Amino acid sequence: MEDSLVRPRLQLLTPEQIERVHRDSLRVLATTGVRVDSPRARALFARALGEPEDGRVRIPPDLVEWALRCAPSAVEVYDRLGRPAFRLGEGQERTRFGIGVTALYYQDPQSDDIVPFGRQHMAQIVRLGHHLPLYDVISTIGIVQDVPPPVSDLYATLEMVANTTKPLVILVSDEARFPAVLDLLEALCGDLAARPFVLPYFNPVSPLIINEGTGDKMVEAIERGLPVIYSNYSMAGMSTPITPAGMLVLLQAELLAGLVLAQLVREGAPVILGMLPAFFDLKTMVSFYEPKSFLLNLACAEMMAHYHLPHCGSSGSGTGWGPDLVAADTYWMNQLTSVLGKVGLAPFIGDTLTSKAFSPVNAVYVHEVIAQALRLAEGFPLDDTSIGLEEIAQVGPGGNFLLAGQTLRHYREAYYTSPVFPRYSLEKWRAEGKPRAEERLRAYTVALLESAAPPDDQEELLARGEAFICSLGLA
Repeated sequence: MEDSLVRPRLQLLTPEQIERVHRDSLRVLATTGVRVDSPRARALFARALGEPEDGRVRIPPDLVEWALRCAPSAVEVYDRLGRPAFRLGEGQERTRFGIGVTALYYQDPQSDDIVPFGRQHMAQIVRLGHHLPLYDVISTIGIVQDVPPPVSDLYATLEMVANTTKPLVILVSDEARFPAVLDLLEALCGDLAARPFVLPYFNPVSPLIINEGTGDKMVEAIERGLPVIYSNYSMAGMSTPITPAGMLVLLQAELLAGLVLAQLVREGAPVILGMLPAFFDLKTMVSFYEPKSFLLNLACAEMMAHYHLPHCGSSGSGTGWGPDLVAADTYWMNQLTSVLGKVGLAPFIGDTLTSKAFSPVNAVYVHEVIAQALRLAEGFPLDDTSIGLEEIAQVGPGGNFLLAGQTLRHYREAYYTSPVFPRYSLEKWRAEGKPRAEERLRAYTVALLESAAPPDDQEELLARGEAFICSLGLA
C-alpha cells in the first residue's frame, strides 16, 4: 500500500560509514585510552580492568559492547508533578527542545545591556520557558551571582524547580555542591528516580579525560537512580582534531567511555549521549558553530540510533551579539537539521556572545524557528482526500477556491501564523509606522516576561527550599 505521507528526512552516514566510525572509536579507546581523574570512577574501571600501568585506562572492545547491551534504548521523562512529558530514544516522536545554559550575564531585552546573571533573572527566564509550549525542558540558564558563591547552585536550582513544572536539565558549577543540589530536589519533590523529571548534565574534558568533577557527579547521580546526560564539547583544532572526521571519532570514543563508566556504576543505568561539535578560531580565540558542526551533530545522532541509545545534541547557541542575523543563522541551521534528522534533545537555546550571556529575545525568536521547523518536518498527506480531484473539477478553469469545502475545513491550520510577526501589506506596514521586525520581537518578549505567571506552588517551594538551604550552614 502506498504511503500517503510526504515527509522530508536527512540521512548522513551509510552503514559502512557507521561501522567505520565505531571501529575507529573502539581503536582509540583500546590503544590510546582515557585519563580518569575521579578516584570513584577510577576505582570502578580498576575493578573491571585492573590498575593501568601508565595512568591511562584502555577500554577493550568487549567491555564497550557489554555496555551497549546493558544501556536502555529509551528514557521516559516526566514533569515535576509526575505526569509523562516525553520519551528520548527508541519510539521518540520528535526532537525535543529546551532553553539555557549556564550564562554569566543577562542581556536586557530592550537595551541589549549586559548585566551579571542574578536570581531574579533565573526566575523570570524559567517562567518564560514554562509558558513557551515548544520548550520541553528548562536547563540551568545562568550562574546566579547575587548570592554567596557556596549556595549559588542551590538557589539556581531552587528557582528552577519553583518556577516551572517542566523537566529540568541541571548543570552544577560547584562540583562539591552537587550532592546537596540533589538533596534539595529530593527534599522538595521526593524520590527523583521513580518518575524522573531531573536530568543531570555532565561534560568530560576533551581530549579523552574523564575529569574528577564529572566522574564524581556522574557516579553520584547514577547511584541515586537518575538518568544522566553525558555530552562532550569540542574546540576543533585545539581540543579535538580540526577535521570533521577526526573530531567525530575522538568525541565518539569519549562518549563510549562515559557509557562504560555509567554501566560500571550500575548495570542498566539510563544514559543520554551526545556532542557539541564546535570549532575554534585560531585568530580570534573564539569557539563557534559552523555548518559542519550541524553535520557532526546529525552524525552523532545517527550513531546513537545505531546503538539504540537516546541522544542529546547541539542547540546552535552562542553565535552573534544578541538577537541578530548572526545568531539567526546558526539557530535556524541547528533546529531545522535537528528535526529532519535523528536528534533527540536540543536543550540549550538562548545564549549569545560566545555563550557568556543569555538573551530572552533569542529564546522567543527560536521558539518561532522551532514551530516552523517542526511544521516543515511533519510533511503533508498525499491521498484522495487531500488532493480533492472532485473539488478541482467543480471549480474548473477561472474559478476560485475561497468557498471550497477543503478551504472551509482547513484554512485555520493550512499555514503557519506567527504570534509575533503579522503579515503586513506595504500599505498596512506604512500605516503602522513602518515597524521593524526586531522591535516587534523585543516588545513581544517583554510582554511575555511581564505576564508569565509562576506555578501555584511557587511560594511554598521557595519557602521550603530556602529553609533547607539555610539549614546547610554554607553561607
